Amino acid sequence: MKIGIISDTHDNLVKIDAAVEVFNRERVNLVLHCGDYIAPFSLRRFERLISPLKGVFGNCDGEREGLLKVAGELGFLIRDEPWLIEIGEKRVLLSHKPGFSKENIDFIIYGHTHRTEIGKGFPTLINPGEASGWLTGKATIVILDVEKREPRVLEI
Repeated sequence: MKIGIISDTHDNLVKIDAAVEVFNRERVNLVLHCGDYIAPFSLRRFERLISPLKGVFGNCDGEREGLLKVAGELGFLIRDEPWLIEIGEKRVLLSHKPGFSKENIDFIIYGHTHRTEIGKGFPTLINPGEASGWLTGKATIVILDVEKREPRVLEI
C-alpha cells in the first residue's frame, strides 16, 4: 500500500495542484494531511484526488466549520490531533505537532515545523516538510510504501 503524505499547504493552490497530480500519478491508496490547510477553498483543491484523504487540524486552521463542511462534501475526514489510524496491520499516529506517545505505533506522521524529517527505526517518524514552500523555499511531500517502511521525499 502506498500513502501520500502532505502538510502545511497554507493556501498555496499551485503547490496543492502539483501534489494532487503526483499523488494521482503515483496511484497512492490514501492521502494523509498533517494540517494547516488554512481556508476551505484550499481544501477543495484536493477534490481531483483519486484516493481518499484523511487529515488533522493544524494550529493555523481557524475556519474549522468551513473545512469540515468541504471535507464532508468531498468525502474526506478531518479530525483533531492526534488520530490513530490503522492501515492494514500498521498503526499510524497522525498529528500536526510532534511529541505524541510512541508506544505500539508503527509510524508517527506530523507536520508543523516546516522541515522534512525522516526517522529510521521503530516507530518511523515522518514529517513531509511544507508543501507550500512559503518558509523554506522548498515544497515537499512524501510517498510512503507502508509494507516496505520506505518513505520517499519528493519536491513539488
